[in-house]
Amino acid sequence: MLKGIISKVFGTRHERERKRIQPIVDAINIEYARLETVSEEELAGQTQKFRLVLAERTDDLEQRITALKEVKKTTKEPDEREKIDNELGGADGRGGLEKELRDAIAEVLDEILPEAFATVREAARRLLGSAVSVTGQELRWDMVHYDVQLMGGIQLHLGRIAEMATGEGKTLVATLPLYLNALAGKGAHLVTVNSYLARRDSQWMGHVYRYLGLTVGCLDDTEAGTLERRAAYGADITYGTNNEFGFDYLRDNMVRDHAEKSQRDLYFAIVDEVDNILIDEARTPLIISGNAEEASGTYLKFARAAKALVEDEDFLVDHKSKHVALTEAGISHIEKALGIANVFAGDSNLARHLEAALDAEALKRVDRDYVVKDGEIIIVDEFTGRLMPGRRWSHGIHQAVEAKEGLQVQRESVTYATITFQNLFRLYEKLAGMTGTAET
Repeated sequence: MLKGIISKVFGTRHERERKRIQPIVDAINIEYARLETVSEEELAGQTQKFRLVLAERTDDLEQRITALKEVKKTTKEPDEREKIDNELGGADGRGGLEKELRDAIAEVLDEILPEAFATVREAARRLLGSAVSVTGQELRWDMVHYDVQLMGGIQLHLGRIAEMATGEGKTLVATLPLYLNALAGKGAHLVTVNSYLARRDSQWMGHVYRYLGLTVGCLDDTEAGTLERRAAYGADITYGTNNEFGFDYLRDNMVRDHAEKSQRDLYFAIVDEVDNILIDEARTPLIISGNAEEASGTYLKFARAAKALVEDEDFLVDHKSKHVALTEAGISHIEKALGIANVFAGDSNLARHLEAALDAEALKRVDRDYVVKDGEIIIVDEFTGRLMPGRRWSHGIHQAVEAKEGLQVQRESVTYATITFQNLFRLYEKLAGMTGTAET
């Protein structure tokens, strides 16, 4: 009841936000009315005009930052490199000249927002009825932004989440902040959930971007690690799936030469279906892995040695914390069985194999923690009791259980690079999202 009274007096949160940004929408409409009368050449020249404004306000900072980075490349003294880092990014890495540049760009973009949004809207109006090829089909352009879509575009530019149900034109709304933020020349990304949408929207909305002189790339039209993929990232606006952006980031962190990287610094992104990507799949890791060296013989040796040990004499088990500890007698029996003077000295992999073998022998029980089916170990979910085919224990434990059961020991996988979607998108200077279920 109290909430209803407050809403009647002060308005709902959405109404208050609408009133706050209405003056910006009014300013866009004033610019839109003016642009309706300009020539095709003048409208197409708006992009270059905006970029000249940005250059006038930021070129000095850009040149100073570039010069410092060049000096850093040739400086070997740690103290001098640290001094340069502090000048570039401040003591905490979030200040210095780079923050000054970010602030300067943000200030200019906010100033030109009404005219830039009006430019995109007028371009969309002038393209009405024109043909555009989208995923092999010829369509007729029939969209112009409504005022409510301008409001959505403003929220996205401000790095917020815009709630728009299916059919309300999220695809068209995104053109406004993508165009504006692409003017900075640092790349603007649209992250979507599947490759068809990325390909469709890059071609469909690309009709407007190209009319205004911007370049558009689509990751799903290219292969990872190719010049075409690098060109897609070099475009003013890039469309792609969350997985493509994520795995490209991981691959870039594995290259030996900076010139082999595909991505530029991560500047601005709009995440479509943001609740799905940053909530439902937020902690889902992207992993690049490979097979380790063949070590099945070692797993089998440790499995045989562990099977001969006696609980409470050779090892102690804490079932609550799921921990196994060898006694002095157990260590002696293991070293004797393996013919090793000291299992904990020298090769560190021996201790890892020992831990895995003890875990498999003392903690993993057949028909409780796993079942043997068709020559494979299938994990049993400890909460639901369901089989989980395809899942494997890490740290060599799965291989140790395979050795314990006398099965063929599959090669262990080694993780080369990993990141979650949540941590990936935190790397962007500015992040916005679109969804149809923000409130829920």
